[in-house]
Amino acid sequence: MGAFKAYDIRGIYGKEITEELAYRIGFFIPRLLSADHVIVGRDIRLSSPSLHEALLRGITDSGTDVWDLGLATTPMVYFATAHLDAPASVQITASHNPPEYNGFKISRRGALPVGGDSGLKDLERMVSEEKAVPDERKGKVLDCSAIRDEYISFLRPYAEDLDGLEISIDCSSGMAALIIRDILGSRPHCINGTFDGSFPAHEPNPLEERNCRQIKEETVRNGSDCGVIYDGDADRVMFIDEKGRFIQPDYITAVIGLYYSMHGRIGNALQDIRTSRSTTEYLEGLGFDVTTWKVGHAYAKLKIREIDGIFGGELAGHYYFHDFFCCDSGILASLLVLSVVRRLKEEGRTFSSLIDSIVRYANSGEINFRLDDKDAAIKALCDRYAGDAVKVMDFDGYRIEYPDWWFNVRKSNTEPYLRIVAEAKDQETLDRHLDGIKAIIGSFS
Repeated sequence: MGAFKAYDIRGIYGKEITEELAYRIGFFIPRLLSADHVIVGRDIRLSSPSLHEALLRGITDSGTDVWDLGLATTPMVYFATAHLDAPASVQITASHNPPEYNGFKISRRGALPVGGDSGLKDLERMVSEEKAVPDERKGKVLDCSAIRDEYISFLRPYAEDLDGLEISIDCSSGMAALIIRDILGSRPHCINGTFDGSFPAHEPNPLEERNCRQIKEETVRNGSDCGVIYDGDADRVMFIDEKGRFIQPDYITAVIGLYYSMHGRIGNALQDIRTSRSTTEYLEGLGFDVTTWKVGHAYAKLKIREIDGIFGGELAGHYYFHDFFCCDSGILASLLVLSVVRRLKEEGRTFSSLIDSIVRYANSGEINFRLDDKDAAIKALCDRYAGDAVKVMDFDGYRIEYPDWWFNVRKSNTEPYLRIVAEAKDQETLDRHLDGIKAIIGSFS
């Protein structure tokens, strides 16, 4: 079934994602996770209400109760799962994807992710092969929307020292608008702060810089110290400096490390395989022991527990926190970064000056290639480059490192792309090696 991915269930509504699929997912989740009740939340996509209704029908037909949060950010569902010690939860969302998409993010007790290697393949088999015979006892639906206030209470202390900071925020017409004003009040200049599941201003994917045009303009126009833009379900966040420059998200992992360093917390940190050496070296300079691991929340949440990490970050703008059940929260991440920016302002420094002090290498960012034979292209790149490398990581595609440059090649787990990130000591070296990589990939187009 094409909707079942490595991290979640996602696809185009009416094709891969249907009410029938939602019903069957709801029916079989309680058995998969041995759950006597399931927490459910949803985003504001136009297809979410009908999928929500079908999912609840499936859960209750299995004889299982629903604790219904109603409208929720994805991190709010994680919070409810862990805070209420629930055995299972589902968030109806397609996160940052365009409006025609939808899907389901599933968690087990402790807000641990249910991914391809941790139950999602079993659920796919149940959904595709087994009969859904309604139980004689029908489950009940309980209104648990009050968890919103508890989540706000959890987040609000992180915003207590932001006085005097000028902030511009883009909610992307998505779920961040549900709570951001309750946390930051009327302080920020806010755009796209009204729910609209058609995402009229721009797609809810801030990793694409074209979707950041408005927030860049707003940040400069308002004389803001920092711009913030959330994705559709508020589990990811990106930042704009006071000059209107988009900040590559893996550099923000370094900024979060500075936050913890300022608060006297040094220990283990997690980064994904695409992360810049600039970030790694900055964190190590602060005293952190940095672990590199696979891309994706289903992997990161488990790894950060394993290493007893204080925090972690990904190039895609996911940031994970020990203090948030090892889960990701775009809003929590933004509050920590804003706290750093406020401290910089007190010292007469700017956000851009901090980022410029972190970045030491020329970086390509993530480059996507659409091609059919991704495996052959990856093998060709490894044949060409791995033999002379000083280090090769092979747990999520390959990261092949040389003394003065490196690159990562991997297949996307959610989209039909081969992805490349490359970095070098200077732009000339980066361009030269990128030309070689692109030539090899181009031979498979």
